[in-house]
Amino acid sequence: MFPFCDHRKVMIETGLKDKVVIVTGAAAGIGKATAQRFAEEGCRVASWDVREDQPTPEGLFRQVNVTDAAQVEAAVEEVMARWGAIHVLVNNAGIIRDGQLIKYKDGALAGQMSDEQFDSVIGVNLKGVFVCTRAVVPRMVQTGGGVILNASSVVGLYGNFGQTNYVASKAGVIGMTRVWARELGKFHIRVNAVAPGFIATDMTKGMPEKVLAAMISHTPVGRPGQPEDIANAYLWLASDAASFISGTVLNVDGGVVMGT
Repeated sequence: MFPFCDHRKVMIETGLKDKVVIVTGAAAGIGKATAQRFAEEGCRVASWDVREDQPTPEGLFRQVNVTDAAQVEAAVEEVMARWGAIHVLVNNAGIIRDGQLIKYKDGALAGQMSDEQFDSVIGVNLKGVFVCTRAVVPRMVQTGGGVILNASSVVGLYGNFGQTNYVASKAGVIGMTRVWARELGKFHIRVNAVAPGFIATDMTKGMPEKVLAAMISHTPVGRPGQPEDIANAYLWLASDAASFISGTVLNVDGGVVMGT
């Protein structure tokens, strides 16, 4: 369908073999592809997800709620006990609970975004990034440095209808990324964010064809992204090839930001 879409692995000298990598939200979609990609590179991968018993690359899987500081701390300690270091943290876990701020019908208030909708998304997408990073950074400092990679989104840059909570969380991730790049550089820790555009995942497969077509039409390269596109971006940012890159937001969106 997309003749110019080639997901063969690009061979680069990454310097990642035997490195210890944590990927949150690793049970499906981008997280699963990312865990698999790092495993293919010879990394020791700890896959975390709130769902139980999910098929993940060989390594270590644990059920972890990223908003629960005690669970995160215990999972970090397990990784350290098993492998003695954490070199890369990919803060990928995220959820969507869409809704308009307010919705009117026939001149009357018909609905609004609930506290639960707002708090749950901010909790996982923003606080979860904070909780995991706070737990991992001291271990990186102890072992000489590392890389933090955070999942943002192009909507965190330009907004999106019906996504007050999601946009706020992804814009907040960008802000934290830039703060941490300033604070942690002296410890040889690089911090970057990836901002995906429209990515074909299980979550998008159930969308109406008309909506999917509209999303593709707004993407200049003319196709949806694949989870592997984002996984390759994470891999490159974690690699030695990106050793002078910190505090940046890498758009992996097929040109959609440029086209808006």
